[in-house]
Amino acid sequence: MPYRKGWYWCVPPSTFSSFWQRKGFYQDLVLAYKTLGVVFGGLVTSPLYVYPSMSLTNPTEEDYLGIYSIMFWTLTLIGVVKYICIALNADDHGEGGTFAMYSLLCQHANIGILPSKKIYTEEEQGMVPAWPVVTGRPSRLRRFIERSITARRMLLLTAILGMCMLIGDGILTPAISVLSAIDGLRGPFPSVSKPTVEALSAAILIGLFLLQKYGTSKVSFMFSPIMAAWTFTTPIIGVYSIWRYYPGIFKAISPHYIVRFFMTNQKRGWQLLGGTVLCITGAEAMFADLGHFSKRSIQIAFLSSIYPSLVLTYAGQTAYLINNVDDFGDGFYKFVPRPVYWPMFVIATLAAIVASQSLISATFSVIKQSVALDYFPRVRVVHTSKHKEGEVYSPETNYLLMLLCVGAIVGFGDGKDIGNAFGVVVIMVMLITTVLLSLVMLIIWGTHVVLVALYFVPFLVLEGTYVSAVCTKIMKGGWLPFAISMVLALVMFGWYYGRQRKAEYEMANKVTLERLGELLAGPDVHRVPGLCFFYNNTQEWFTPVLAHYIRNMRSLHRVTVFLTLRYLLVAKVDAKDRVEVRRFGPRGVYGCRISYGYADPMDDEEEDDLVGQVVRALREHIQREAALSAAEAEEEVAQLEEARAAAVVHVRGKTRFHVGRDTGFFDRVLLGFYEFLHGNCRSALPALGIPLQQRVEVGMLYKA
Repeated sequence: MPYRKGWYWCVPPSTFSSFWQRKGFYQDLVLAYKTLGVVFGGLVTSPLYVYPSMSLTNPTEEDYLGIYSIMFWTLTLIGVVKYICIALNADDHGEGGTFAMYSLLCQHANIGILPSKKIYTEEEQGMVPAWPVVTGRPSRLRRFIERSITARRMLLLTAILGMCMLIGDGILTPAISVLSAIDGLRGPFPSVSKPTVEALSAAILIGLFLLQKYGTSKVSFMFSPIMAAWTFTTPIIGVYSIWRYYPGIFKAISPHYIVRFFMTNQKRGWQLLGGTVLCITGAEAMFADLGHFSKRSIQIAFLSSIYPSLVLTYAGQTAYLINNVDDFGDGFYKFVPRPVYWPMFVIATLAAIVASQSLISATFSVIKQSVALDYFPRVRVVHTSKHKEGEVYSPETNYLLMLLCVGAIVGFGDGKDIGNAFGVVVIMVMLITTVLLSLVMLIIWGTHVVLVALYFVPFLVLEGTYVSAVCTKIMKGGWLPFAISMVLALVMFGWYYGRQRKAEYEMANKVTLERLGELLAGPDVHRVPGLCFFYNNTQEWFTPVLAHYIRNMRSLHRVTVFLTLRYLLVAKVDAKDRVEVRRFGPRGVYGCRISYGYADPMDDEEEDDLVGQVVRALREHIQREAALSAAEAEEEVAQLEEARAAAVVHVRGKTRFHVGRDTGFFDRVLLGFYEFLHGNCRSALPALGIPLQQRVEVGMLYKA
């Protein structure tokens, strides 16, 4: 039965019922509790730095009511409507974020640039589809993007920029959160200097990054009680402040206070949007961290605790400031009652540490997605859970983030300057999400263009206004995320360009089965004893490395198996489904595809076990073939065992670009940069436990 179009009907109707049957309400609540320690840390601790980041001048009661109204509607529209109700449905096999949406678009339309590394799913093996695929004639927008290389490149650039900005977010969130919390020491102890606060903040962050290797589940188990304490104590103080200082604060929910605020303050009010935007910081982590948890758990946690907590906390802060108009510079600690100051300082400090986790985990997720799609140099990605594919940790990424976070604290020092930089990345990520989400609605969900416009236009206006305001802060610290993003984008573009040129060369010089037969039929090509595993990206054709190898070695092993590794989005692949073999045309030449899941220990694979599995699969395949007589099958099996006993060798191609004098300047620079990245990144293949003496790398120069 076809699925209905629109926002709500973005998943099959059976999804919800099957989810309850499979997981149960209890598991949802446990996951929702764990999200407090990972997903929502940055968002729920934003009251620490929103008011201190604003440059207010002689604020009045009307100003504060207008600011609270802006924050309330920003949280409601962006947090509830955009992310909770719509964006969480645009996942790519459980992964969220801007790059996940780009991957989703590439899977449903011919808009990708690279023939990216294929990631297979359970759905591609005969199971039900994970989302509805809109059949019928493609939309005009889809046809336009598919035909225009410029549009496809712009779309890729947008996704790359969104990813880079999110990583910038992951650098600034820990810095501003911890610095704002530790700065609370200077209230009761004015003698505490700024360098002391910076040093304490840097030490705390180093400790946090050293914990990342234990995985999101263990970290969230440790952190969730802290965030639960913060989430439920700050609104209590907020209610107390409302009762004591300004019981009528909720009249500010009326949007007319926003109109009056801008009519009164005009340009000044527009500039203050650069501070109010920080109230929604961390909302992007709800989507980016989706791979670590589940959609339903994030929805439950946000609607039942995070959203009410923020609304009440900001209401309490605003009520206090209406009666103490000049205390905005320390807008959080000043509104905390004196008897509970130190307990709240401890909770705030711990919560700020935890707040850093949301964007750190999100950074790991987007790095993993981009590496999987072959748009980022290969770094080590460790799966820290056997039950959740999206729960990952990247050591190189982790330590680079740590250095940049500490550098941001030492370089800026002042939380207000970091706030200026922070606002830029937050709203840019959200604006890019709005654009990509609109394309998902049109191209994948098949939502009516009027409904898409009802989503796109209001959020474009809202977030575009915020962008225009934060751009005024670029020279006051906002340049930092742009600089980081430009460096990351340069790395990604250099890698993408090199991979694209490599793919073009291999397609133009690919070796087909017919060509392989011709090469082996040459009078000077010999079949030498032994069993050779020749690693190849696909089972459909062979890379130019094969022809290069045969022409120069003048030989091929008597039994050669072209081996392809296939990554599945499942925990473990059953032994019976793990190895698939086929016969190629020439005698003694076979194809083999080994499938593995994210919890399969491929790097620790025993060499004998790998060879044994393939040989057993080949033996069974030969014995089952109807075209062979019993005697022929027995002879071929004997040849296979004889080759294995003679020698086993694993051959991998190692290609480089030859940048000659006739190469253009542009190619010389970019391909040289790509070779630098390629020479310093990890291998595309897992180690598989293969002994060093059995490994052979065949070098080949591709003409640039």
